[in-house]
Amino acid sequence: MADDLLSIGQFARLSGLSVGALRHYDELDLLRPADTDRFTGYRRYRPEQLETARVIGRLRELEMPLDEIRDVLAIDDPAERQRRLDRHRARVEARTLRLQRVLHHVTRISKGDPIVSRPPVAPELDLATRRALAVGLFNYTWTLLENPDRTREQDDEMLNAAHASRYHWGEVGEAVNLSRGEWQVSRVYAVLGRGEPALYHARRCVEINEANDAREDWELGSAYEAMARASAVAGDLAGRDEWKSRAVAELAKINDAEDRQVLEQDLATLP
Repeated sequence: MADDLLSIGQFARLSGLSVGALRHYDELDLLRPADTDRFTGYRRYRPEQLETARVIGRLRELEMPLDEIRDVLAIDDPAERQRRLDRHRARVEARTLRLQRVLHHVTRISKGDPIVSRPPVAPELDLATRRALAVGLFNYTWTLLENPDRTREQDDEMLNAAHASRYHWGEVGEAVNLSRGEWQVSRVYAVLGRGEPALYHARRCVEINEANDAREDWELGSAYEAMARASAVAGDLAGRDEWKSRAVAELAKINDAEDRQVLEQDLATLP
């Protein structure tokens, strides 16, 4: 009966929620009053709605978003409701860990640590060490390239090793070392089926070789082969054929028969 209904003020006191919150929950269709006077807008609630209101209040104290509270209230399956609560708990735990990290840093700063600390400086390496790393990583990359049963982790290792070799050559090498490093990085990307980076590094290999008058007679053809292979992997068959033709034209300029054979074999394996 209407006489059993509680005014919004009474309901607020009994539920522990504010009048403003109850109005907001009504607007969100989270907790509708049992009756709203169409002339005055006064809201009244049934006593049995107090339990729902207290659940909402408790979940808000636990910082659950209102949208999720609505979902939790609508769920009849206890297991699904528990999963929603577990998900909220995981979010709270993650936020707690972030705040603990923030607290740690603030505490350190308050005790005298600089607000912005300098990042650690990489150790200085002598030229001989860098050269040894460049060579060793280059050869290790070839070992992985020749392994037909590489795992996904070894694919990552191969790519990282090729880049690391090229980095160290960039510190101590000459143009010939840089071009060969770019060629190897491009080949690794091509083997992994990644056309765009394969093209980028093949193009860098071509640029370095074309600017280097002291290059060996087989290197420009090899750079063109890298562009042909990368173009094929990227799906550009016209580009593949164009660069292959340019590489084939370079074969006649290679004096050493073994060097010429290496390029011919590479061209024969183009996709």
